[in-house]
Amino acid sequence: MPHGWRSPALAAVLMLGLALGGCASQIADAPLMGLPANTPPRPANPGEYLPVHDLPAPRQETVLDQAQQDKLEKELLAARDRQTSGAKAAQRRSN
Repeated sequence: MPHGWRSPALAAVLMLGLALGGCASQIADAPLMGLPANTPPRPANPGEYLPVHDLPAPRQETVLDQAQQDKLEKELLAARDRQTSGAKAAQRRSN
Protein backbone atom coordinates (compact mmCIF):
# COMPACT_ATOMS: atom_id res chain seq x y z
CA MET A 1 0.00 0.00 0.00
CA PRO A 2 1.46 3.37 -0.92
CA HIS A 3 2.37 5.64 1.96
CA GLY A 4 -0.18 8.28 0.90
CA TRP A 5 -3.07 5.86 1.37
CA ARG A 6 -2.23 4.82 4.91
CA SER A 7 -4.01 7.70 6.68
CA PRO A 8 -7.24 7.56 4.62
CA ALA A 9 -7.35 3.78 4.96
CA LEU A 10 -6.88 4.02 8.73
CA ALA A 11 -9.59 6.67 8.92
CA ALA A 12 -11.92 4.47 6.84
CA VAL A 13 -11.33 1.47 9.11
CA LEU A 14 -11.95 3.63 12.18
CA MET A 15 -15.20 5.02 10.73
CA LEU A 16 -16.33 1.53 9.75
CA GLY A 17 -15.65 0.32 13.29
CA LEU A 18 -17.65 3.20 14.76
CA ALA A 19 -20.51 2.62 12.34
CA LEU A 20 -20.67 -1.10 13.13
CA GLY A 21 -20.36 -0.38 16.84
CA GLY A 22 -23.41 1.85 16.55
CA CYS A 23 -25.33 -1.06 15.07
CA ALA A 24 -24.60 -3.06 18.20
CA SER A 25 -26.65 -0.70 20.34
CA GLN A 26 -30.14 -1.66 21.41
CA ILE A 27 -32.29 -1.56 18.32
CA ALA A 28 -35.33 -3.12 19.97
CA ASP A 29 -36.68 0.30 20.85
CA ALA A 30 -36.17 1.70 17.36
CA PRO A 31 -39.46 2.97 15.90
CA LEU A 32 -39.11 0.95 12.69
CA MET A 33 -38.05 -2.29 14.35
CA GLY A 34 -40.03 -2.35 17.58
CA LEU A 35 -40.73 -5.40 19.70
CA PRO A 36 -42.74 -8.44 18.61
CA ALA A 37 -46.41 -8.39 19.55
CA ASN A 38 -46.12 -11.22 22.09
CA THR A 39 -43.19 -9.69 24.01
CA PRO A 40 -43.99 -9.03 27.68
CA PRO A 41 -43.57 -5.44 28.84
CA ARG A 42 -40.26 -4.45 30.38
CA PRO A 43 -40.23 -4.08 34.15
CA ALA A 44 -40.50 -0.53 35.45
CA ASN A 45 -37.50 -1.05 37.75
CA PRO A 46 -34.55 -2.99 36.35
CA GLY A 47 -33.49 -6.01 38.37
CA GLU A 48 -30.90 -5.57 41.04
CA TYR A 49 -27.52 -7.24 41.04
CA LEU A 50 -27.22 -10.49 42.93
CA PRO A 51 -25.89 -10.14 46.49
CA VAL A 52 -22.55 -11.79 45.84
CA HIS A 53 -20.92 -10.39 48.97
CA ASP A 54 -23.59 -11.61 51.39
CA LEU A 55 -22.31 -14.56 53.38
CA PRO A 56 -24.62 -17.42 54.36
CA ALA A 57 -25.49 -17.98 57.98
CA PRO A 58 -23.08 -20.21 59.91
CA ARG A 59 -23.92 -23.89 59.82
CA GLN A 60 -25.66 -25.47 62.76
CA GLU A 61 -24.27 -28.92 62.00
CA THR A 62 -21.15 -30.22 63.68
CA VAL A 63 -18.14 -31.70 61.92
CA LEU A 64 -18.02 -35.50 61.66
CA ASP A 65 -15.77 -37.18 64.19
CA GLN A 66 -13.27 -39.84 63.13
CA ALA A 67 -15.63 -42.78 63.75
CA GLN A 68 -18.36 -41.17 61.64
CA GLN A 69 -15.85 -40.39 58.88
CA ASP A 70 -14.62 -44.00 58.86
CA LYS A 71 -18.20 -45.32 58.73
CA LEU A 72 -19.07 -42.98 55.87
CA GLU A 73 -15.94 -43.94 53.97
CA LYS A 74 -16.77 -47.66 54.32
CA GLU A 75 -20.31 -47.02 53.08
CA LEU A 76 -19.02 -45.09 50.07
CA LEU A 77 -16.47 -47.80 49.24
CA ALA A 78 -19.18 -50.46 49.50
CA ALA A 79 -21.47 -48.46 47.20
CA ARG A 80 -18.63 -48.05 44.70
CA ASP A 81 -17.92 -51.78 44.78
CA ARG A 82 -21.62 -52.59 44.24
CA GLN A 83 -21.71 -50.24 41.25
CA THR A 84 -18.60 -51.72 39.64
CA SER A 85 -19.76 -55.32 40.19
CA GLY A 86 -23.20 -54.46 38.78
CA ALA A 87 -21.65 -52.80 35.75
CA LYS A 88 -19.40 -55.79 35.13
CA ALA A 89 -22.36 -58.17 35.40
CA ALA A 90 -24.38 -56.06 32.96
CA GLN A 91 -21.45 -56.00 30.55
CA ARG A 92 -21.14 -59.80 30.72
CA ARG A 93 -24.86 -60.19 30.02
CA SER A 94 -24.69 -57.87 27.00
CA ASN A 95 -21.74 -59.77 25.46
